[in-house]
Amino acid sequence: MTSPTPPMPLTPMAPTTSAAPTPRPSGDPSMSDPTAFAPALSALVASAPTASAPAASAPAPSTPTPPVPADERLRRWRLVLGGGDADGTGRVLTGTDAAVDGALAALYDRHPDDHGHDYDRDRTSTGTGTRTGTRTGTGTGTGTGTGRSRTAGLGASVPSVVRWLGDIRAYFPAPVVQVMQRDAIDRLGLATLLLEPEMLAAVEPDVHLVGTLLSLRDAMPETTRETARAVVRKVADDLERRLAARTRATLTGALDRSARTSRPRHRDIDWDRTIRANLKNHLPEHRTVVPERLVGHARAARGVRKEVVLCVDQSGSMAASVVHAAVFAAVLASLRTIATRLVVFDTAVADLTDRLDDPVDVLFGTRLGGGTDIDRALAHCQAGITRPADTVVVLISDLYEGGARDGLTKRVAAMKASGTQVVVLLALSDEGTPAYDRDRAAALAALGVPAFACTPDLFPEIMAAALEKRPLPIPAD
Repeated sequence: MTSPTPPMPLTPMAPTTSAAPTPRPSGDPSMSDPTAFAPALSALVASAPTASAPAASAPAPSTPTPPVPADERLRRWRLVLGGGDADGTGRVLTGTDAAVDGALAALYDRHPDDHGHDYDRDRTSTGTGTRTGTRTGTGTGTGTGTGRSRTAGLGASVPSVVRWLGDIRAYFPAPVVQVMQRDAIDRLGLATLLLEPEMLAAVEPDVHLVGTLLSLRDAMPETTRETARAVVRKVADDLERRLAARTRATLTGALDRSARTSRPRHRDIDWDRTIRANLKNHLPEHRTVVPERLVGHARAARGVRKEVVLCVDQSGSMAASVVHAAVFAAVLASLRTIATRLVVFDTAVADLTDRLDDPVDVLFGTRLGGGTDIDRALAHCQAGITRPADTVVVLISDLYEGGARDGLTKRVAAMKASGTQVVVLLALSDEGTPAYDRDRAAALAALGVPAFACTPDLFPEIMAAALEKRPLPIPAD
C-alpha cells in the first residue's frame, strides 16, 4: 500500500466518498459553509505531517496541482473535525497523526470546566476520537449544546505545557507554532505561566509574545526578567536584521534625492527634472531639448537634515506596532542625517529618545495598556519641533481618543499649517487593518492626512516618500 501523499494547503471541501462529514446542528452555522473554517486551523492541518513521515517543509506544489487522494482528504477532515461521534469520517488516527491530533486536542477540544484534563496522559492515547465538537483554531469555537468556547486541559502545570510546546514545535513549522501559542495564551489564560523561566525558555519567540511579556513586566519576578529580556532581544535582533539594511538604504537615497542643486556633477543629474525644467527650450526640428538649466541631487550633507518624530500609542491593542516602532526608531536613530525622537503614550506621555541605542531598553520602557490621550501626545511632539518644514511626525494609533474630542483634528491641522508633514498609521504590523475610529480617520482624511495600516516591509517606502514630500504609497484596501 502506498504512503499518503505529502500534505498540501487545505481548501475545505466536502469529501467525495460516502463517508462525508455530517453537518453540525443548525445552531452552529459554520459547518453548513465549509469555507467558514478558520484560516489558522487550515494552516495547522495543511502543515501536519503524514502518518509515515515527520513534519517537514513540503516542496511547492507543481502546476497544475494533482488531485488529493480520497484517503488523504479524509485524514485532513478528521484532523479538522477533531473526532468524536459527529466527525463522520470513520477515520482512526495512528502513529504521528494521533500525536498531532492529541496536541491539537489539548488546545482546541475542551470546555473551560474540564479541569481534570491531563496532556501528559493524552500524549499516549491512540487518537480514536474521544473529544466533542469541532476545532475552529481561532479561539472562538461555538460547539453544540451550550455554545461555550472550548479550551484545552493543559492546566496550570508548567512541565505539561512545556512538553506540549515541545510537541507542537516538532509537528508544525514556526509560523503555525506561533499561532497556536497565541491561542493557548488567549484561550487558556496561560499568560501567567510565562513568568516561569522554564516555560519562557520553551516558547517560540515572536512579536506577539513580546507584547504579552511587556504587559506582564510589573509582575515579573527577578528570576524571570533576564530570560524575558533574552526573548525580547532575540525578536528585536531578528526584526532589525530583516529591516535595517533596506530601511537605511531607502532613507539615505531619499535624503540625497530631497536635496537639489543647479550645478550637479554629471552622475548626479536628475534627467527627468532637468527635461521638465527645460521644455521651453524644445527644438522640434532637431528633436531635442536644450538643457539651459540643470537639476540634480546635491552631495550628502554631514549634518542633520531631517527630523522624524514617532508618536506611538501603547494601549494594549497596539502591542505589535509598539515592537516594530521601537526597532524602526533605533534604525532611524543610527542615521546621522536624521534626528529621531520616540514618544509613547496612553493617558500619560513618555519620551524614550534617550534609549534609542537599544530597542530592548525602549520596549522595557513602555507600559502596555491603559487609556489614550492622542491630543496630549501630539502637543508634546509639537512643542519639540524646531524646523517644521524639515520634520515628519508619524502617529501610530488606532485613533480611539480618550482625550478632547476635537483636539486631535485641530492639532494635526495646526501642525500641517506650520509646514510639518504628518503621517498617520493605524498599525505598524503584519496583521492588517485593525479596528479603528472611522470618524476620526475620515476627519483626518479631509485634512489631507489619510490614515492607513502599514506593514513593516512597506514602512521604509512610506518614510522615504514623506521625507521627499511626495505622495505616500498607500496600500490598497
